[in-house]
Amino acid sequence: MGNLAEPSGKAIVKSPVDSDTVLITLRIGQGLIRDVKFKCMGCAVAIACSSMATEMVLGKSVEEASRISEQAVADALGGIPEYKMRCSNLAPEAIRRAIEDWRSRLSEETGAAG
Repeated sequence: MGNLAEPSGKAIVKSPVDSDTVLITLRIGQGLIRDVKFKCMGCAVAIACSSMATEMVLGKSVEEASRISEQAVADALGGIPEYKMRCSNLAPEAIRRAIEDWRSRLSEETGAAG
């Protein structure tokens, strides 16, 4: 839990149905998720999903982390109520967006250097 200083990528995702919000910051090195932190404002399910998702991607390749699914997070927690899937299971999307942010930063650096 927390916020990485100078992350490789970051993203905030807000629930489309309530106020649950998750911030993911991650550090990527040699194509692997070297560190990942989350901040979550929401119910206990949202916090649990965020925590589990970060544990699931730590040490994984960027490609593996990009493929984490909401269902995989729910299954790793032993299941969550169906009505919570849309509003509380936000971390997988935030992880994908943080990876996209990292990729866009790399493109900008490469474009500026080239």
